[in-house]
Amino acid sequence: MNTHEKVSEVERICGHHFTDKRLITSAITHPSAVEGKPVSASYERLEFLGDSILGAIVATELFERFPGLDEGALTRLKISLVSGETLSEVSGDLGVAPLIVVGESEKGTHARGMHSALENVYESIVGALYLDAGYEDTRRFVLDTLSSHFTPELVDRLSERPINPKSRLQEITQRDLRLAPEYKLVGEEGPAHDPTFTSVVLVDGKRVGRGSGPSKKSSENAAAADALERMGQGGDKGADASVAPADADEH
Repeated sequence: MNTHEKVSEVERICGHHFTDKRLITSAITHPSAVEGKPVSASYERLEFLGDSILGAIVATELFERFPGLDEGALTRLKISLVSGETLSEVSGDLGVAPLIVVGESEKGTHARGMHSALENVYESIVGALYLDAGYEDTRRFVLDTLSSHFTPELVDRLSERPINPKSRLQEITQRDLRLAPEYKLVGEEGPAHDPTFTSVVLVDGKRVGRGSGPSKKSSENAAAADALERMGQGGDKGADASVAPADADEH
């Protein structure tokens, strides 16, 4: 299947005929396929935009669907719905995997990074849709593809399993400071097929944690876990945590 055919298939999945084909082409293009070309040629920039748009759509939908849930519960639901695990599963179910354009250096080992690539491409498709079709069509796509996860049963499942570090840290910072953590990518090493990302997490401009992982999301999760450890909350889900800067890790 050539790139043109892949684009046509993604348009069918989205239910939208793109006016700007460059957007949807970039949205399904792995960085390994465009090494040496402008960053806009791959899905990375669209992934950044799509992540924010997706978060806003999901947050609004949860707010309206579950009026009885408090801020903490809504936060847990949102993070679960936009997690790498959920997005890669949804993207895979949509048939996106064979449509991702990868470079020669990636083809022999791409399976190892498929989980991350599926997540990234879902977010980049959301970003491309937003730019080409607008908010309402993008909202329709997100709700159509995530609809099976928008269930009251999800609340029960989340209460039965450990809260992931990003969710827990956000609960604490919003409760104590009325602020959300900010994550910044500070390093990327290794080949395109097996990268290592390093991120830091800041609260009110102060760095409180640092972590690394095979994807941007996993490095953010590791940074959040590091912050929780520094706060004495590494293994504790209680409500007595407080936020303090990681003095040893300051800028």
